[in-house]
Amino acid sequence: MEEEQKKIAEEILGLKEERRAVILAHNYQRDEVQEIADFTGDSLELSRRAAGVDCDVIVFCGVNFMAESASILSPEKTVLLPELEANCPMADMVRVSGERKVWKTFPGYDEQPGFTFPHDFTLRDMKKQHPGVPVVTYVNTTADVKAESDICCTSANVVKVIESLPDEEVICIPDRNLSAWAARNTGKKIIAWDGFCHVHDRITAEDVEKARRQHPDALLMAHPECRLEVLELADHVTSTSGMLRFANSSDAGEFIVGTEIGLLYRLRKENPDKTFHPLRKDMICPNMKKTRLSSVLRALKELTHVIKVPEDVRVRAKKALDRMLEIK
Repeated sequence: MEEEQKKIAEEILGLKEERRAVILAHNYQRDEVQEIADFTGDSLELSRRAAGVDCDVIVFCGVNFMAESASILSPEKTVLLPELEANCPMADMVRVSGERKVWKTFPGYDEQPGFTFPHDFTLRDMKKQHPGVPVVTYVNTTADVKAESDICCTSANVVKVIESLPDEEVICIPDRNLSAWAARNTGKKIIAWDGFCHVHDRITAEDVEKARRQHPDALLMAHPECRLEVLELADHVTSTSGMLRFANSSDAGEFIVGTEIGLLYRLRKENPDKTFHPLRKDMICPNMKKTRLSSVLRALKELTHVIKVPEDVRVRAKKALDRMLEIK
């Protein structure tokens, strides 16, 4: 860490004690942000850990829906999102009703063959088209979408969640790739929303073949937000936390990592004797990289930006999360 960053980090640690704060950093955050965090991990995992900590303030270094999840689980605490513009394009691809949420277009996706993003279609529209069909919502969604859902899921437990429902068909939102993976591994009919993570969706089977040629002895770990053609070529399909566990327990010494490159920092830190290669070097989420040490320092100094989910939305969203957590 550079000298200037060290000074900022020291000031952050002092303010953290003064504010009785806990700092959370998603696995995709910048290396130096992960380094000063109390906890790093997946989004819901972090919110659950913070809920059990005796603190007044939660600083969530991630994107908007993650801070909302922390607010849902810890309504009595002040939740701060260091960079207000750190949003999730995939989460913004689904809305409950009303005005369409603004999301930034990524080059090439509008013209991509078969791309049918439902610009004027809402979750309530989909529910009307399929009355009585339960809605399984990925935690990578905003609080109002969770509140409109029957049950939530993570990338790690989506199959288990779907299988827990008695219904023969389910609506699965917002990631079409996670839905395809679920359909591949369950006997149920999946009605998928046409959303995607631009970081994972850009990976192709050709990228996998290229990476395997470059690293023939490496095992490929892929996130289920990747396309099915990629997942079917992977040695292990799992969430970011699952990748950490797999790398820690595996006898293999070399891995190709099919997710955002921020995870490489923790993988290398926890496994200094093993080698990790990004599946593609441009697997970078610009929104995850918006948070810097200076962002965290400003948030603690000024107590900005406060994320507070309205109580009527919070209660319904928490019900969908609790239903997932009750699955054995």
